[in-house]
Amino acid sequence: MKKSKVSRFIDRFNIAGFTFWDGYLAIDKLRPGVELQLVREDDNGHDPQAVAIYLGEYKLGFIPRDNNSMVSKFLDLGYTDIFELRVQSLQPEAIPERQVYVALYLREAKKEDEIVCGLTL
Repeated sequence: MKKSKVSRFIDRFNIAGFTFWDGYLAIDKLRPGVELQLVREDDNGHDPQAVAIYLGEYKLGFIPRDNNSMVSKFLDLGYTDIFELRVQSLQPEAIPERQVYVALYLREAKKEDEIVCGLTL
């Protein structure tokens, strides 16, 4: 029997800047379990380690500054497929910056990642 891929929990947080981007346009598409995309923004003038969060073409905001250091370093090194970000809960009655709570996971390494890194993440 083939072993299924495993993800390990790393962190959870609200999406920073949700009010200022496309959050209100995408809020009806967000449900617990929905996977979001991470995009490194190394040219961001407010935070040199900025990692944006997207749902399709909708920019929802960012990983908070206090939580983005490790993720930005891995993305800078080209490890774009090792993270999994999913909506964990929605709080529609909260202020916009607290409406969407997400969980960040580390995916199980692929065989080629193990060879390149020399270790399994």
